[in-house]
Amino acid sequence: MTPNEKTIHKFYTAFANADTEIMFSCYDSIIRFRDPIFGLLHGKDVLCMWSMLAEKSQGNLKIELSNVKADNFLGSATWIATYNYGPRKRKVINKIYANFHFKDGLIIKHTDDFDIWKWATQALGLKGFLFGWTGFMQKKIHENALISLKKYKKTHFDTKHSNSTL
Repeated sequence: MTPNEKTIHKFYTAFANADTEIMFSCYDSIIRFRDPIFGLLHGKDVLCMWSMLAEKSQGNLKIELSNVKADNFLGSATWIATYNYGPRKRKVINKIYANFHFKDGLIIKHTDDFDIWKWATQALGLKGFLFGWTGFMQKKIHENALISLKKYKKTHFDTKHSNSTL
């Protein structure tokens, strides 16, 4: 196993255990993250997102990692996140394809790709099934995710991680 493959395993094992400090140690200070829900995030906003997701899962997050590959600069993995979403606790099983760029053994770019319509169908029920494929609904999902992130960052993250190097 290459060192960067070990980093990918370390990151997702930490996420499954809600150990955000170990997750954060896998990222470089210039981290860039992108996915279909949050869009593009940088630096501390990436850390805040993972912290929020780990906290919201309340220990009910299952991560299955497979197809991990990495060389000195690029890596990829497939991971399946199983969790309950929202006030109705709808079960979501999200298959995600991750790509990574590395610098000096740390992740500098992390891109997660998944079918947002499938996610919306599971997370939002009938509304997600009917409208999750539309640009309008996807934009609303993105806007709501950023509002949640901003609120979480202000009330939970900024004081807890004010000394972080990112």
